[in-house]
Amino acid sequence: MKKRQWTSMWITLLAVVLVLSACGGTSTGTDSNSASSGTESSGTASTTLTIAAATDIESFDPHNNNNTSSEAVLVNVFDYLVKNDSEQNKVPGLATSWEQVDDTTWRFKLREGVTFHNGDPFTSADVKYTIERVAKDETLKQNSYFKNIVEVKEVDEHTVDIITDGPDPLLLNRLSKMGAGILPAKYIEENGMDAFLKQPVGTGPYKFSKWTKDDRVVLVKNENYFDGEPKWNEVVFRVIPEASTRVSELLAGGVDVAASIPSTDIARIEGEADKKIVKAPIQRVLQLIFRQTEGSITADPKVREAIDLAIDKQGIVDSIAGGAGIVTRTSVTPGNFGADPSLYKTSLYDLEKAKQLLKEAGYAEGEAEMTISVSSQYKEQVEVVAAMLEQAGFKINMDVLEPSAFSERYSSKSFKEIFMIGIGNSLFDASNNYNRYMFEEAKGESDYNNPEVEKLLQSALVNMDPEAREKEYQQVQQIFAEERPAVYLYQMEGVYGTNARVKFTPRSDEMFYADEITPAAQ
Repeated sequence: MKKRQWTSMWITLLAVVLVLSACGGTSTGTDSNSASSGTESSGTASTTLTIAAATDIESFDPHNNNNTSSEAVLVNVFDYLVKNDSEQNKVPGLATSWEQVDDTTWRFKLREGVTFHNGDPFTSADVKYTIERVAKDETLKQNSYFKNIVEVKEVDEHTVDIITDGPDPLLLNRLSKMGAGILPAKYIEENGMDAFLKQPVGTGPYKFSKWTKDDRVVLVKNENYFDGEPKWNEVVFRVIPEASTRVSELLAGGVDVAASIPSTDIARIEGEADKKIVKAPIQRVLQLIFRQTEGSITADPKVREAIDLAIDKQGIVDSIAGGAGIVTRTSVTPGNFGADPSLYKTSLYDLEKAKQLLKEAGYAEGEAEMTISVSSQYKEQVEVVAAMLEQAGFKINMDVLEPSAFSERYSSKSFKEIFMIGIGNSLFDASNNYNRYMFEEAKGESDYNNPEVEKLLQSALVNMDPEAREKEYQQVQQIFAEERPAVYLYQMEGVYGTNARVKFTPRSDEMFYADEITPAAQ
C-alpha cells in the first residue's frame, strides 16, 4: 500500500513539474549551427552524425578524465591496445596479439602501418610513453587503475613488454579502458602537453576539429584509419544537460541520438513516425555514498541503516525510471566479475523501522540534518529520495549542481554528508566498484576504513585464481550490505531516443563508437 501511495504521489508531482517546465520558455531550442546539427533538409542522407548527451567531456587527455561521458567521446579519437567489442569480448586494437610471459610480464605485438592524425608513425615508443605516463603520474585521474605497472620495455619497434609489480588479473581490462588511450610521444615531447590539449592527436577513426566547452565536441573523419574508412564525415557530440531540451532537439531533427530519455517522454517520442526509443541494461548503478569522517552524522551506522530502510527503491524505479531499473543491494551487477546474486533484485524498505533507528541514534524529528549533492541529471531522483527521508524524520538539504560543477566537486572530494551518483563499470570487474573504499583512495571522500575489507580487496587485486578471487569480492559485498558505506538504489537501463535515419544498438558500457551507429539505409 505504501509503495502505491509513493508512486501515485510522485507521478502527480512530476506531472506538475513538467507542466511548469513546458511553460517556462527556458529551452535553448535547435542550435543555430544547423550544419553540425544532424539531418539535411534536401532529403539526402546527412554525412554528419549528431549525438546529444547530458554532460561534457572533462578534457582531451584520456589519462585525466574520470567519467563515462568523456570516454564515450574519446574512444573515437584514441585507440587502445586491446578493445572491447559490443559483447565485452577482448579483441585486437593497436595490439594484434598478446601473451603472458610470466606472472608479472605481458608481451604485446603491435599493429604495423598505423599513423597518428598528424602523420607520425605509431611505434612501441608511443606505448612506452603512454602507459608509463599514466602509471607514474599520481596527479592523473586514471593513475589508480595503472599504478601497478612499473615499466614498459620496447622489445623492438612493434613489440612491447608490460611489467607489473605483482600478478595482475586485470591487465587486459585496464588496457581496454580510457586511461590506456595511446598518445603520440614525439608530438607531445616536441610541443608540450598544453599544445596537445588544444590540438589533440590520436590514431582513432575520427580526428579533433573543435571543442566548445559545455556546448559541443566536433570530430571529423580520419581518412587514413587503419581499420577502413569511417562511416561519417563529421561526428558532433552536443552537450544538453536539460532532458526536456534533448527531447525537443530529437523531435525537431537537431540530433540523431539522444541519451538519458526520461520515462515521461517515451510515449511522446514513440508517437512520432520517424523517431524511436531503444533501451538496454547498462552497468551504471544509482547510489548514495556516505561520508564517514569522525563527527559526521553519516558516520553512525544506525543513521546509514535508517537511510537505507527509508527509501522505497522500487517506488523510484516505477515512478521516475518508468520501470527501467532493477533494485539492488550491491553495485556489482550480473555480467561483472565477482557479482553476488543474493544481493541483486532485493530491497529492505521499512519506513517504521527507519524512524525507530533514527530515534535510537539520538535524533528527534527534524534534527538529523544532511546535505545530498547531486548532478542535475538526477534531480528528479534526489527529490523523491529527499521526500522519503523526510518522512522518516530527516531534514534534507538538496545541493543540485550542473554536471560540470558536480564533476569538479567530485574530483576535489569536497561533498558534505552524502552525494548521489550513477557509477558505471568500465572494467566489468568488482574491483572497479570497490577500489574507492580502499584506505588510501577513501581518504577525503568517504573516509571509510575497515581492515578486513582492506585485506580482501588488496588480495583480490593480485589473485590469479578466479574462483578464490570471486569469493573475496562476494565477501566484501556481504560486509557492505551490513555496514552500508553506500546505499545502492537500482541498476539503470539506458534509454535512448533515435532518429529513424540511423541504426543504433546501445552498449552496456555506454560507449558511443560512431562507426557502430550506421545510416539506416545501410
